[in-house]
Amino acid sequence: MKNALINRISFITFKKGDLIHDANKVCTRSYFIQKGLFRTYFIKDGKEISEYFPAEGEWSNSPKSFRTRTLDIYYIDAIEDTEAFSLHVNDLVYLFENFPEMERYARLSMGTIFGHLMERITSMRFTTAKEKYNHFIETYYDIHHRIPLGMVASYLGITQETLSRIRSEK
Repeated sequence: MKNALINRISFITFKKGDLIHDANKVCTRSYFIQKGLFRTYFIKDGKEISEYFPAEGEWSNSPKSFRTRTLDIYYIDAIEDTEAFSLHVNDLVYLFENFPEMERYARLSMGTIFGHLMERITSMRFTTAKEKYNHFIETYYDIHHRIPLGMVASYLGITQETLSRIRSEK
């Protein structure tokens, strides 16, 4: 399995601000972040809404587009200079079909992301702005200080002014 993976994966670097995935294209690659930080977001009414911040040790792609090979709403960009491993969807399918441990790994990874998204939905629907921010700090305890405040505010669904007030109360 190791050789099959090595033959299909490639190493790539991105500069801060690089667009990794454009929502106007089908997502055909998944990235495993070795060092750095991405942001997954969508655009609504001309505003960028941050959805997820994958960092070291995590995979990143536009899940629906990657899985169904259709367009989706998500863009991905690099918040920092980033080093990552890249895998094409066809190569991933090959690995899943030929190595059951790869499929198991993917299921476990997806389970982690699903749990995170369920917590996020609950936080967005049933908590105050301050509670949303506290949940964000807990969720991204190791990287929150690396994420620009405007992106944090859009992730939380609040204004930067509200975020500033909440942060000044701490």
